[in-house]
Amino acid sequence: MNEEKKEITVTTKAGKRKLWIGALSALFVTAGVSYGIYWAAYGRYSVETDNAYVSGNIVQITPQTVGTVVSVQANDTDFVKAGSPLVLLDEADAKVSLEQAEAQLAQTVREVRALYSNDGSLTAIIAQREADLKRASLDLERRKALEGTGAVASEEIEHARQALNIATAALTSAREQQRSNHVLIDRTTVAGHPNVQRAAAKVREEYLAWRRSTIPAPVSGYIAKRNVQVGQRVKAGDPLMALVPLEQVWIEANFKEVQLRQMRIGQPVQLHSDIFGKHVVYHGGVAGFSAGTGSAFSLLPAQNATGNWIKVVQRLPVRIELDPKELADHPLQIGLSMVAEVNVRNQAGARLSNVSRKIAPTETEVFASWAHAAEQHVNNLIAANLGGPDKTRAKTARAATSTLTAKEMGAAPPDIMFPAHKAYPKVARH
Repeated sequence: MNEEKKEITVTTKAGKRKLWIGALSALFVTAGVSYGIYWAAYGRYSVETDNAYVSGNIVQITPQTVGTVVSVQANDTDFVKAGSPLVLLDEADAKVSLEQAEAQLAQTVREVRALYSNDGSLTAIIAQREADLKRASLDLERRKALEGTGAVASEEIEHARQALNIATAALTSAREQQRSNHVLIDRTTVAGHPNVQRAAAKVREEYLAWRRSTIPAPVSGYIAKRNVQVGQRVKAGDPLMALVPLEQVWIEANFKEVQLRQMRIGQPVQLHSDIFGKHVVYHGGVAGFSAGTGSAFSLLPAQNATGNWIKVVQRLPVRIELDPKELADHPLQIGLSMVAEVNVRNQAGARLSNVSRKIAPTETEVFASWAHAAEQHVNNLIAANLGGPDKTRAKTARAATSTLTAKEMGAAPPDIMFPAHKAYPKVARH
């Protein structure tokens, strides 16, 4: 009985062992088949790296002129809008130079106006000299007709002849004076006269120098790396702080060179960050490949043509653009770590782009407004110094540019016209 029980027990254990072995074999076979299906359908089209980081534009805030810092109006982590003043420099010297240039422009405009007035005066003088010449000519003819009769002395005839010569010389002199004055104003206007343009250019230069005493934010973004202090003497190009527009960031993923074989521009990418975790998934696309590996652009690039060369697998930076809406919902800061997974199934795209990508331009119009404001300021100054005795007209000219007629300008030509520009508010410094 005992031997029979032992045989039954051994048989039972052997059956269970075979059952477990069969189950495990089936499990491994199922796992292998599943992995094979996964690899064939998806895995072989997926390329992943955790060597990926957030990159973006870092706008350096630098002065355009020399000056002493009198106010700093932004600190690290602050959000500022484009055009907001960040740093204010002492503007006293710039204002003095601007006032001198304004005075010179006003004087030049009035001097050029005098040239046009002189042209009219010289025309009247020529008419007078022509009348004198005609009278002297008639006097000489009348005296010549009486010559030999004894009614007119020869000395009187000689005096009439000298008077005619004097009148002729006076007319010639008046005409030369008008010609010389006309050369200074020929084919030009008061506003377009070279002397006025030279003085106006000086006003624009000094106006821009004055406006540059306020350093604005070129774009909207967050302040970082502020290293400027009140009282600091700065010069053009000194880095004062950085401005980072976080809505313009992208991902720089460094893939191994062996992972790039099937990677193409335009392939979809899924990403997640360490800061938000895997439950927040970003979607993007491959935008382009760097022109060189990271080591090629390093401070000390590798010298491979040496005897102690060791091959190292290189990594190539790949630029990945993100979905703007997802980026707005979950903002990313520059330098954060990311995990990027590229789907390389569709390989219709190019390895290297041969056309310029159409992207949103990175530009600012903050500084362009200064040039318009300088032009407006010059136009106002010229218009204010073109008016006649009418004080109301002069006040209107200073308030806004306008088209001035010949009657309003006195002796000025009728074709002086000042283009209208957009009026810009005064600089808010405090």
